[in-house]
Amino acid sequence: MYFRGIATALPPARYTKAQCLEAFQNSDWFDRLDARSHLLASTVLQRDNGIESRRLAVDCLDEVFQIDPNTLSKRFRTHAPALAIQAGQRALAACGLEPGQIDAVVVSTCTGYLCPGLSGYAVQGLGLRHDVKTFDLVGQGCAAALPNLQLGRALIGSNACRHVLSICVEVSSAAMYLDDDPGVLISACLFGDGAGAAVLSRQPSPDGRCVEWIDSASMTVPGQRDALMFEQRDGMLRNILSRAVPTLAAEHAHQVLGTVLGRAGLRCEDMRTWIFHAGGRDVLRALERRLELQPEDLRYSAAMLREYGNLSSAFVYFVLEAALADDAPDGWWWLSSFGAGFSCHGALLKVH
Repeated sequence: MYFRGIATALPPARYTKAQCLEAFQNSDWFDRLDARSHLLASTVLQRDNGIESRRLAVDCLDEVFQIDPNTLSKRFRTHAPALAIQAGQRALAACGLEPGQIDAVVVSTCTGYLCPGLSGYAVQGLGLRHDVKTFDLVGQGCAAALPNLQLGRALIGSNACRHVLSICVEVSSAAMYLDDDPGVLISACLFGDGAGAAVLSRQPSPDGRCVEWIDSASMTVPGQRDALMFEQRDGMLRNILSRAVPTLAAEHAHQVLGTVLGRAGLRCEDMRTWIFHAGGRDVLRALERRLELQPEDLRYSAAMLREYGNLSSAFVYFVLEAALADDAPDGWWWLSSFGAGFSCHGALLKVH
């Protein structure tokens, strides 16, 4: 399988940490939370937490604090299809394929629910054939990009499809929840909105760089499910984020990496470029320690985190796009995501 086109999409409104803190302090929610929560939010949004700004699907930050089921559902219904379609259009344009050439579309999300799912909106908005295969993947959290791509690989490998459109879209501002739990408050300070898309094909692009999917592996540890998950409360999604996440992410990423590299007869030193989901600054630091990497090795993940925050499942598309745009060196690349489950996935790419 080959990546033929990679693209991303974002809401137009960009908000800095300072703007988010000011909006929180001026909101009704500030008085509903206790003094410890005030201190925590101020600390996270004022210190260097690896994030400088985020894109959110709201016209002003006051809207973020309108937290009720109907408002959040409408926000997802309005913006998730639009972002998914925009990313898909850009991915098709990047590889020069027509919508009618796509044989399947796979869409992942965890920040909202639609029935019929987002794949139908993609079919309509992108002008795909009505007999295109459609798949909606939900509930996989930040890790979802790799299972999405793995399904694309299976469809292409079975000769069922020549071209598959992979889309991950998250409207994290539609999954807003606030209370005095530290994990909930930190989550509210980390996540942004956006979408990523990739056209996956049986043959490489006749022009430009060749990005080939070689092998992949996954692991899921249900016993750690409570460390990172959404729960339903008051008709809304409430994110549970525990202190164990950086350590879990690094350990599982190390195991998945070892599995694939062992099969390929490669070592960490053979990797030229690292494409990692960045759950946050502490996650990147844990990855550096466990995999014995340098900050420079994770520069693309760190740069995307700083500018856009944690984009959940869409994040690795941004990192991959940035590495290709920067003309990162040819050779072996490692692509990895992790999240709810607790799950972790990784793929070995060959770029030339």
